Order: sequence, then C-alpha cells, then structure tokens
Amino acid sequence: MLEPERHQIILDLLKKQNTVKLQELVELTNSSESTIRRDLSQLEKQKLLKRVHGGAARLQNMLQEPTMVEKSSKNVQEKRLIAKYAASLIEEGDSVYIDAGTTPFEMIPFLPSDIVVVTNGLMHVEALLSRNIKTFLLGGYVKPTTKALVGRSAIESLKNFRFDKCFMGVNGIHPDYGFTTPDPEEATVKQLAITLTRDAYVVADESKFSEVTFARIADLKDAMIITNAIDKEIQSQYERETTIKVVSA
Repeated sequence: MLEPERHQIILDLLKKQNTVKLQELVELTNSSESTIRRDLSQLEKQKLLKRVHGGAARLQNMLQEPTMVEKSSKNVQEKRLIAKYAASLIEEGDSVYIDAGTTPFEMIPFLPSDIVVVTNGLMHVEALLSRNIKTFLLGGYVKPTTKALVGRSAIESLKNFRFDKCFMGVNGIHPDYGFTTPDPEEATVKQLAITLTRDAYVVADESKFSEVTFARIADLKDAMIITNAIDKEIQSQYERETTIKVVSA
C-alpha cells in the first residue's frame, strides 16, 4: 500500500473513533509497525494528529473546553495517581496554590492538613474545608464551565500572595508551544500564579501531550510535569525543556 493511501486510512479512522491503536493500523494497512510509526510521526509533524502511548489520537479544537463534569469523568484513575504523587511533594507549613482543574482537585484528599491553600477553584472549597485546611478563595467572575474564578478581581487578589508550590491543570502540553488552555482569562490567572511560586508543577494525564489550545500559559521550562504516562518516542522532546515525572501504579 502506498504512503498516501495509508495516511488517508489513518485520518479517516481517527474521524470515526478519535483514537486508534498501533496494532489496529498495522492490521488494517498490512504494514509493519515501523512503517506505521513513521506514518504517525509524519502526520503529527503536519499537525493532523498526535501520537499517544500505543497509537494516535485526533487533535482537539483549540477553543474546545469541556465542563468540569465532563472532565471529572475522564481518566479518573490516572488523575488520582498523579494527584497522590503531587500531594506527596507538599510539606507541613507550605503555602500552596491549587488551580481549578480536575486533576488538582484530586490532590485534596492526600494533602497534609497543616498547610495554607489558595485556589481559584470554586468546587475545591468544600473539599478543602472538610479537611480543615486553611483556605483562601480568590475573588472574580465564576466561569460556568470550569467553575474557575477569573478576571481582574482574581488577578488583583492573587497578587497578594506568594507560594512555596503551585499545581496547575492544563489542556495542552506541546514541545514548541508550551502549556496552553482554551480561555485567555484562565491562562492569565495560571500564568501569574506560576510567577508567584518557588516551585511550579503541571499535573496532567497523558492525553494532554502534543495538544495545543488557544491561550498560552507558560513555556515548558517554567514548570515540572507530573503525568501517568508519555510515549517514549516523544518524551525526549519534552525533557530537553523541563523535568517530567511519570507516576506508575
């Protein structure tokens, strides 16, 4: 089978099912694994898909932003695994910023109690208070989709704090375009929090790699990445810019 035919088969299949397995493509095209890996690499360079562990996935729309309910139901075990490790980095007496994302939310059950937390996550507050953790909530406009506090008031209140550590959720992690999220207002809050902390961490499952969304948050060098998995073929691209901790069960 000619290369253009294989490429079209791969792209057509992704339109139907969002993700495809390497072995599935090998069988469908009657090609070798090395040939399909080369095809996926070429298509990724053309920004037509992204490689993931064991296959490929369709790129999301740059403005697409799932709701908290939608995000909280995806990759739950992976997020919890990441969150537990991330929380283990926090020491008693730390001042911590916890972003409004779903993976940062999963950190809350594992946090030490003798810390101070600042957050822009409206949905985080009840869980933090149930742990008797001293909590500060930023002011601002509440986004209906992510329940994040954003806008000028959020920025102004955030400027009053400094942090030992901050933990960020993101929608995209890319070796060239860094950390991104669909909403510029949320990106601004995340960006400021990173500048106000001693150690910054991005907590994100493997689905976020090679994605690019509308608004830039920061460069890869500005935060360490904590994830559950990353394709070995692309890992070196990221490790040239930042540190990656892969947490396994």
